[in-house]
Amino acid sequence: MVTSDQRRRQLAREKYQRQQQRREENRRKAKRRNTVVAAALAVVLAASGAVYASVALTDDNSPKGTDSAAGDTPTSSAPTPSASEPASPEPKLSVDAKATYTMALKTGEGDITFTMDAAKTPRTVNSFKHLADKKYFDGTKCHRLTTQGIFVLQCGDPKGDGTGGPGYTIPDENLDALGKAGADGTVTFPAGTVAMANTSQPNTGGSQFFLVYKDTKLPPSYTPFGKIDAAGLKVVQDVAAAGVEGGATDGAPKTAVTIEKATVTKK
Repeated sequence: MVTSDQRRRQLAREKYQRQQQRREENRRKAKRRNTVVAAALAVVLAASGAVYASVALTDDNSPKGTDSAAGDTPTSSAPTPSASEPASPEPKLSVDAKATYTMALKTGEGDITFTMDAAKTPRTVNSFKHLADKKYFDGTKCHRLTTQGIFVLQCGDPKGDGTGGPGYTIPDENLDALGKAGADGTVTFPAGTVAMANTSQPNTGGSQFFLVYKDTKLPPSYTPFGKIDAAGLKVVQDVAAAGVEGGATDGAPKTAVTIEKATVTKK
């Protein structure tokens, strides 16, 4: 026969077991909830990053956009793969690292040609040759012109909105080529310089690049890899002179610039 004391102890044990079961179930539910929240947060942050990357240039000399531009800096939000672009490996190095290459952009406004030194920026030159050979740039627009603070025309985005990229990133190169940064943290990118846009983080170059049409002060965090010839620089300067759509100082150029064909050849 079960005594009243034994019954009380049994009831207490059963109550304790029920409490433990409820705690375990609550723990599992919390874990599932946190997993869902974390996944949702990741999506939100990714979306926020894309929006930040596509912001227009301002006067704070910090990169915005996709290859991105935040403030007065050439940036891009997509040197890193986007959800719509499957990740792919950086192309295997195949250029002659001792040679000079020429990239020719045939546009509706005139030809823009610049030289690239593979000895100084081998992986950047290699990537551009790889993409040009695949006709990646053909039919793309130079989506961003900045006429105040910095003076650049940004191109290389297949989406045309600052968020496109090749699905891989390349490392920064030759960052000390323009000298040591001054007290304001910038160096001068001379007119005619071609440099990589990025997400404002190191080693996030993709396919977006910018053409400097007037001496511009920027942080030395953008790979300078090319020099535009005189005729090509005049083309870019004429586009800049026409201004930005809507009379803004940063945005789509009023004179649309479409790269009809891009080729890279060894000199």
